[in-house]
Amino acid sequence: MGVPVSQMWTVASYVLKQKLKRRKRYPLVLMLEPLFRCNLACAGCGKIQYPAHILKQNLSVEKCLQAVDECGAPMVSIPGGEPLMYPYIGELVEELVKRKKYIYLCTNALLLKEKLHLFKATKYLTFSVHMDGTEENHDFAVCREGTYEIAVEAIKLAVEGGFRVTTNTTLFDGADPNEVRQFFDEMMDLGVEGMMVSPGYAYPKAPDQASFMKERKKTNEEFELMLSNRKKRWKFNQSPLFLEFLMGKRDYECTPWGNPTYNIFGWQKPCYLIQDGYVDTFDELMNDTDWDNYGRASGNPSCQQCMVHCGYEPTAVNHTFSRFGGMWGTIKAMLFNKYANPAAQTKLDELAKQPKKEFALPVVESAA
Repeated sequence: MGVPVSQMWTVASYVLKQKLKRRKRYPLVLMLEPLFRCNLACAGCGKIQYPAHILKQNLSVEKCLQAVDECGAPMVSIPGGEPLMYPYIGELVEELVKRKKYIYLCTNALLLKEKLHLFKATKYLTFSVHMDGTEENHDFAVCREGTYEIAVEAIKLAVEGGFRVTTNTTLFDGADPNEVRQFFDEMMDLGVEGMMVSPGYAYPKAPDQASFMKERKKTNEEFELMLSNRKKRWKFNQSPLFLEFLMGKRDYECTPWGNPTYNIFGWQKPCYLIQDGYVDTFDELMNDTDWDNYGRASGNPSCQQCMVHCGYEPTAVNHTFSRFGGMWGTIKAMLFNKYANPAAQTKLDELAKQPKKEFALPVVESAA
């Protein structure tokens, strides 16, 4: 499993502390968005479709740190936008390291080579590089040729510099499972610490809606092909129970408060993916949000097909520490992680003989 023991211990201690305090709702990861601006305009992204005057805005470092202190989560993910375009990113990361927060700086890596000098290698900082598959598939998904090569070069440089590096992959409808598995090999060859995978969420503002995975059963079937019969060398920087959820081996409900989001508008209700208004404080988010209106069981149409990691990985982590079955399931998943499935292998072999399919994502102009 591609997570350091020190980080696992920090998270485990934090979760158990919440359990002892009998807290029903607690954050696991703060999604901190200091800006929405980006140097790409991916067709599946709903975060950059704001007007120009919004895209020009940044959070101050002081506001960011105030949110971190309010939330108290042991991990901070910095998405965007592109966080390496945030003018104070070096200062922000330095302050978070002082607080001993485990940081996932989510980047497309186009600026990583020139910005790497702003950071020091530490166990608290991970560059989570967004890679949407093999070279052709990645460049097509982000609507710009050459981005894969630039990201690969930056990953190699960061790994050589002693930095923690993971990859974060969003998969869309029609993804070729054999090519995804080839991509896993490519990332392991680069020496990354681990990989993260998730189905895409149909952001209402995303330019392309047709390519999102819309049926849970089909999503399960596709991830079963991708994640069964694993190679021993593959390492995933995720809860193994969440990966089993993607494969259809577990049935979870969403934990929308597990990864709360703070950005230039405030605390986003209810989660990173759905925008139903904002509040000024973390306490308001946790105590005044009608959480019964969200998650698949609520019947909310926006939640029915969502299987994204920011909502379901907190559920898997909570399951691990809530009961013996969850802990035992996690241990088994870590020890017996091949998931042998002859039927899935046969299907992969059949698909390999078929004509190659491509993503149907439109090319759009960059907003930056």
